[in-house]
Amino acid sequence: MTRNHARGACPGLSAPMVTGDGLLVRLMPAGPIPLDAFIGLCQAARTHGNGTMEISSRGSLQVRGLTPLSASRFAGAVAALAIDLCEGVPVLADPLPDDAAALIDANALAAALRRAVAGAGLSLAPKVSVVVDGGGRLSLDALFADIRLRAVATPHGPKLNLALGGDAASGTQLSMIAKDQAVDAVLALLTLIAARGPGARAADVLRSQAGSRSANAPAPLRPRSDAIGRHALKDAVFALGVGLAFGHAQAETLAELARMAKAGGADWARPALGRALLLGPLSEANATATKQAAACLGFVTEPSDPRRRIAACPGAPLCAHGLIAARALAAEIARHVPLSGDGIAIHVSGCAKGCAHSAPAPLTVVGTEQGCGIVRNGSAQDTPSAYADPVDLLAELGRITGRTREAAHA
Repeated sequence: MTRNHARGACPGLSAPMVTGDGLLVRLMPAGPIPLDAFIGLCQAARTHGNGTMEISSRGSLQVRGLTPLSASRFAGAVAALAIDLCEGVPVLADPLPDDAAALIDANALAAALRRAVAGAGLSLAPKVSVVVDGGGRLSLDALFADIRLRAVATPHGPKLNLALGGDAASGTQLSMIAKDQAVDAVLALLTLIAARGPGARAADVLRSQAGSRSANAPAPLRPRSDAIGRHALKDAVFALGVGLAFGHAQAETLAELARMAKAGGADWARPALGRALLLGPLSEANATATKQAAACLGFVTEPSDPRRRIAACPGAPLCAHGLIAARALAAEIARHVPLSGDGIAIHVSGCAKGCAHSAPAPLTVVGTEQGCGIVRNGSAQDTPSAYADPVDLLAELGRITGRTREAAHA
């Protein structure tokens, strides 16, 4: 079952990826997961893996610490739970079911697209993806995708803005289409991508047609949304979004949260953009009680929580490649180093691979043979400009951030 993992491929149930703490499997739910099935998934992660579960920045579930033998058993356990998972080309849609603010049922359209794409038999690169944004409370504008459909209100009812490549701000706007044209339009674009080879992406189509297409005006960006917090659904109930600190939690802790939510009336869970987990439906009072329980279990319950501004991999001793205890250090940084604003401010990486955050960060702390390497405005692959012993890291970061604030006010 274990195989050499091709660059760019997704580590699904049939092709787990080798990491420093064993095999990793990534699951992309196609809809809400019944809470009993979610609890069963947590139990399977504990039984067959090392008990660490993650939610990725794009809202996928990851299970760590599997072995070549246990990975197949885990796959069997997942199959028995009958969770609806995305297979083939990822088609990502609104994470909130029954969203009172949505213009269209994005999940129904996404399901139709998955069926059509599966039946087309196209040979596409593993990372090719489609986003269907129904215009609900949780915007998908920040997601990069090869093809984007975004519902917009018009005097004649909701239409879909069709774009190619990038996120909502950088994608190339193609046209405005009716909902019943969406499946054919997406299939036509995927066929264009596939015609350029098995490794092609939307960017290859755009480069080949540069200058031949006049750019349409970009669709207005929606206000930034956050999955953390309470979200109104239809019928006067709510979904509650909580975050996983540094994107990970222990399986038994997630199962305990699910059981508490179920006791409050919830019947589904769904991972969401930004390393969050949505639970619902809940009354207003039960959403408040579940939020308090989640905070006691160590989950992120406020958008301003400083842990959201730090990216961290497992690090030592959980990962064999880790040279520093990345997540333990990240927790200390969150408690003692002032962080505000949006986006990742500090990346703590156990080694130079930089698994948790591949992009540059204002500050990166990377494990090296010399201790904690510190990189300014770079990534874990860059050469550190300074080094610190882990016990001295907080003091060094305090000096750096202090100097940064002084320079900003100079």
